[in-house]
Amino acid sequence: MITLAIAGKPNCGKSTFFRAATLAQAEIANYPFTTIDANHGVAYARTTCPCREMRVPCENCLDGVRFVPIGLIDVAGLVPEAHKGRGLGNQFLDNLRQADAILQIVDASGGTDAEGNPVGIGSRDPEKDIEFLQYEFSMWMYGILSRNWAKLQRQAQARDFSLAAAIADTFAGLGVTLEQIRDATDEAGIDLRTAGEEDLIRFCRELMAISKPMLIVGNKADLAPQECLDRLAKHDVIFASAAGELALRMAAEGKFIRYLPGDQSFTPNPEANLSAAQQAGLAKVAEFMRRFDGTGIQRALDAAVFDLLDRIVVFPVEDEHKLTDSKGRVLPDAFLMKRGSTPRDLAYQVHTDIGEGFLYAIDAKTGMRVKDTLELKNGDIIKIVSVRK
Repeated sequence: MITLAIAGKPNCGKSTFFRAATLAQAEIANYPFTTIDANHGVAYARTTCPCREMRVPCENCLDGVRFVPIGLIDVAGLVPEAHKGRGLGNQFLDNLRQADAILQIVDASGGTDAEGNPVGIGSRDPEKDIEFLQYEFSMWMYGILSRNWAKLQRQAQARDFSLAAAIADTFAGLGVTLEQIRDATDEAGIDLRTAGEEDLIRFCRELMAISKPMLIVGNKADLAPQECLDRLAKHDVIFASAAGELALRMAAEGKFIRYLPGDQSFTPNPEANLSAAQQAGLAKVAEFMRRFDGTGIQRALDAAVFDLLDRIVVFPVEDEHKLTDSKGRVLPDAFLMKRGSTPRDLAYQVHTDIGEGFLYAIDAKTGMRVKDTLELKNGDIIKIVSVRK
């Protein structure tokens, strides 16, 4: 399962984002370090279910909308110099190692200082918080590398020693690959064998961006002065209201409204008996959604999965005519695959044994047998034929 981490300074709305995205219980309060241990939950990427296109009944979607599970980690707040251990920083930075990508939550309202303490709305320049997290994470990576650097340099004297491969081993716990090490070296424009401290810091900054890509979410945008929004708009930011999304999901759960995560609007239930305060609250959320085309929470999750990590959704079936599995369930599974994946890759993702016994695949939409080297497309429905089941 793909895992995203929610990171940022204290009191920027991470736990509200986490709860809104997962409806899991998470303590929410207006003071730093409400979250001490990382919270783990399941969120969903939103995609179109092919059931309507294929004209088959499906019990695994909602009005043609399919939600594919992804892991979500709510990492406790990071403060300046977290990479030196300040504010329990190393513990929380270490939680990020499990993530494929990071959702950097920024307080778009400018209502919290660098430490996460409440200040007047607009008092803090939210742009400063963007650089802060990227700096802390890259310096944490540099700390790991620098502790091993003297040993690596000695080993590099051997003619057949690969310094890049050794660095990849050093960062293996972060899921860093040799290819990413080489890419980061090229981007930093350095020679690892002669690199000094500044070179290595630059290298770690590039490696962080490549191995742990970040998406910036300007949370609390419903409270933000226009000046703060304008500052953040210069960056690739998704504006969001986690509090608004949480209110909608709770209202939908209580059947007060009709709403699917990612919708750009909601429909009140005419039979719901809403108080004046509830109606006013929903009206504010509706106004925000009209301005920003939704609450931004589902958009952030989808952008991280489909754009940042470049994934597609593929539907494996056992019966290419009825689009069912062996139990007769229609389109029971939806897999997030790397773009460029092949039917053989899908077979391995379904099960290692099926991958090892792979014979060929059938495109259920066309009924045609396809090559094992075919590049799969988003929304493909594929039957795997294997000697093993």
